[in-house]
Amino acid sequence: MKFTHIPHSAPTSNDAREAAIADPGFGTVFTDHMVTVDYDEAKAGWHSAQIGPREAIPLDPAASVLHYAQEIFEGMKAFRHEDGGLALFRPEENARRFNASARRMAMPEIPEDLFLDAVKLAVETDAKWMPPVEGGSLYIRPFMFASEAFLGVRPAKQYKFVVILVSSGNYFKGGVNPVKIWVSQDYVRAAPGGTGAAKTGGNYAASLVPQAEAIEHGCDQVVFLDAVEKKWVEELGGMNLFFIRRDGSVITPPLTGTILPGITRDSLIAMLREEGLEVREEPYSITQWREEAESGELLETLACGTAAVVTPVGTVASPSGEFTIGTGGIGQMAQKMRDKLVSVQNGRVEDQHGWVTRV
Repeated sequence: MKFTHIPHSAPTSNDAREAAIADPGFGTVFTDHMVTVDYDEAKAGWHSAQIGPREAIPLDPAASVLHYAQEIFEGMKAFRHEDGGLALFRPEENARRFNASARRMAMPEIPEDLFLDAVKLAVETDAKWMPPVEGGSLYIRPFMFASEAFLGVRPAKQYKFVVILVSSGNYFKGGVNPVKIWVSQDYVRAAPGGTGAAKTGGNYAASLVPQAEAIEHGCDQVVFLDAVEKKWVEELGGMNLFFIRRDGSVITPPLTGTILPGITRDSLIAMLREEGLEVREEPYSITQWREEAESGELLETLACGTAAVVTPVGTVASPSGEFTIGTGGIGQMAQKMRDKLVSVQNGRVEDQHGWVTRV
């Protein structure tokens, strides 16, 4: 599909752009352009692909997304390599996960080639927005929502796919430091048979109240337990977990449909196995977490995701008290895995898995 290019009449000036990306933080410095593609069941599917100025999207007050929440998104990054070129990390996996989310939310799948072409075009167009800071990247947000105007509980027949970019530094304000997390007792993120494995906004909306509760207790993030027994550790508000044990084994909660199948998670499984560790995808209880931390059997806990990459968990808190993992600092494996993953993404070490796609 060919993309129509809509000229930008007032792009950000060089001085304003350089000032904005000098210290971008995360999630607030948007680039000049966006890609849009429309879907209409009556027009045989996807059509009207274009790239133009980032601007407000006209939306009818009866648009289905506003009433029935048909909406999905992805999180990706583009990285600057030492030769000046840009690269994506496993973008085909984002395309596949996007379509898996679409299926669960009764939305049309987008051809993987169209998804990837849209992402690459957005990155190429706004490459000058890459921030010149340590750990800087272009965070890529592809998303799709139901745009048909109607009231009635059924899948919509019209949708809009959009790609926007954000100049980004570190996800956590303090940089790469151990985080303190709060165990949610009263709230769950997802239940069996629900939408936990889909990257849809409702899952994140459900995490906002417990996340606020975590912040009230001096924590950085919330961790959710399973919805049935309230004993099995699942994931953080937006990150998967790994438990590094003294016996050389690593446990990560299994993909049972209630947690998001993270691409960073999948990459870490491969990298940890390359280190000679036995990685097992199996249930891990909150009781086991506390007991193994206190006995010294648990050496480290890693949180991982596209935005935060690999982040150590230092302390776990709940109404019944708190416990420290290891020394409470940045563990050896957390630092090693983060350095290794970032080095692959930035092209500083050889990509032995075929994970890196040059733009």
